[in-house]
Amino acid sequence: MTLTKTNLVKGVREEVRLKKRKGEKQQSLFPEFDYEILSQKRATELVGAMFEIIKKSLVKGEGVLITGFGKFQVKFKWARKGRNPQTGENIILDSRRIVSFQYSPKLKEKMNKPKNP
Repeated sequence: MTLTKTNLVKGVREEVRLKKRKGEKQQSLFPEFDYEILSQKRATELVGAMFEIIKKSLVKGEGVLITGFGKFQVKFKWARKGRNPQTGENIILDSRRIVSFQYSPKLKEKMNKPKNP
C-alpha cells in the first residue's frame, strides 16, 4: 500500500490530541476526556503546511533533515549527451537539479528488524 496525503491526514487525526482549555477549576476524574480530536480541516492544513515548508526549503537548495527518518538533499546534474531510445537520435539533456533521499540508520534498522513469530 502506498502512503498518500489523505492517509497522512488520517494518521495525524488519530495520533494528535489537543488539550482542552481549562474552563473548570475542578480536576477531571477521567484525564483522557481533557483532550479533543483534531478536525479533518485542521489536520489537512497542518499536513499541507508541512509539505509547503519542505518544498520551499528544497527550492532554495537547502537540505531537509527529518530525525529518525532521513535527509532530502538537492543535487545538481550537469548537461550531458543522451539518446532517444525510440528513434536513436542523439540529444543533449539539460542541466538540472534533483532531489535525493538518504535514509537514517534508525529507519534502516527498523525496516530490517527480524519479525518474531
